[in-house]
Amino acid sequence: MEHGPSGGSTAMRRRSGLRGGTRMEWLEHDILCIIFSFLDFFDLVRCTAVCKSWNAVIRKSELLQVLYFKLRRDSGESTSSGQRKSMEFGLQEVAMKYHRLCLQRGRIDIHQWKAHSVGVDQCRMKMGLLLTGVGDKVYFFFSCFTWKQLNQVMRLWSLDSYKCEEEYYIPDTASVVDFDFDESKVNSFFFYDLVINSFELFLCISSFQIVGLLGSRVGIWTRNGKRSIFPSREGTFSKGLCVRYENAHFMYIDPDAVIGCEDGTARVFDMYSQTCSRIIKMHAGPVTCLALSDDELILSGSSLGSVSISDLASDQRVARLRSTDSAGIRTLCFNPCSHLVFAGTTVGYTYCWDLRTMKSLWETRISSNVLYSLSHLRSDNSTLAVGGIDGVLRVLNQNTGEVLSRCFIDDERPISSTRNMHAFIEKKKGIRLPEDAEVDRIPRTCRPPITCLSVGMKKVVTAHNSKYIRMWKFNM
Repeated sequence: MEHGPSGGSTAMRRRSGLRGGTRMEWLEHDILCIIFSFLDFFDLVRCTAVCKSWNAVIRKSELLQVLYFKLRRDSGESTSSGQRKSMEFGLQEVAMKYHRLCLQRGRIDIHQWKAHSVGVDQCRMKMGLLLTGVGDKVYFFFSCFTWKQLNQVMRLWSLDSYKCEEEYYIPDTASVVDFDFDESKVNSFFFYDLVINSFELFLCISSFQIVGLLGSRVGIWTRNGKRSIFPSREGTFSKGLCVRYENAHFMYIDPDAVIGCEDGTARVFDMYSQTCSRIIKMHAGPVTCLALSDDELILSGSSLGSVSISDLASDQRVARLRSTDSAGIRTLCFNPCSHLVFAGTTVGYTYCWDLRTMKSLWETRISSNVLYSLSHLRSDNSTLAVGGIDGVLRVLNQNTGEVLSRCFIDDERPISSTRNMHAFIEKKKGIRLPEDAEVDRIPRTCRPPITCLSVGMKKVVTAHNSKYIRMWKFNM
């Protein structure tokens, strides 16, 4: 009996444990090049982060370079050798333009899932992972005349699969006020590293740490589940209101957590020794929000309506940025690429200052109510996402303060519902509000208060002090 031409390969698949089909590893270099040539620019960039072999094929074939210079020619830019930008910078620039276009004009799909059994009011998104957490302790009726306390928990989610990767439990005696986390990664693919950062595709993680503010103490959690709380009860500090953390991988200094306190000080905690290394007086009133710069500056907002800047190395105040009204600063962020500082107030104003000149660039009132959170993609110099108590997700121009888009949730029945092995996902539509439309005419069910938001590539994640987390996906 003669074997067909595929008999050998079939036997090989049986020996290797495969029942059928074709593995990508079996395809030759030329065949992969043909397949990749049918992809558009952004899909091809994503393929560089799938595995080392794909990355090598794409780099060797120079497909990305061809598509990149084609995009530049189509946009009217010169491609002469003397004016060619580096591929890393050029690809990142193209990605940021696409990101802005999607946030300003793209179709909005909202995915929501139940993240906690009680209200979620905090979220942080970095490197394709999302950390969510709750605020005050919650009690529920357990039996006759008995109330049982629910343990607080922070959860780490994969944004690709909506899988809860880890859970981090809070001590029974503490409540989470604020938290931050950081990852250090190994640069597996150096050439396209900046573009992969922009697309939030990360390949291998070397370290992971969460810093949580537990009232008057600091908690540290690592990816392997270890937890430490410091200082001891005898060494607690005054009530903390906010925390920011930066790892030495990015700042080139020892990793520090900075706590903004009710007494107007910023307390710097060394993560190695787990001690308070410095106490810096920032304001006469409570420090309500914090941001850290790459050149060791602490930026803090106050309930008295000003932003104070201090040098982490010298503990000296560098400048004070003032708003035109006396409303408290509620949220703050800093763009290291443009050196711009953004702030949101308790009466709906947003402010922008240039850290190089310490001068105000613009101010605009985008709401009549408190703004809880504002954020932007680290490499983006064009758009700023803002959310607050009125529940409208706004996209602003970083350079002018112009409102580019106002979005809310279509609260009709979900378009679809799917359940994977990790979560039950409801999909809804997002709607853009016309320029002349009044926010108050939109039902409150379509715009639950946005207590916190975080921006990724073509997406924004929002928390609403409810059980659900929502991911807004913007696509052209």
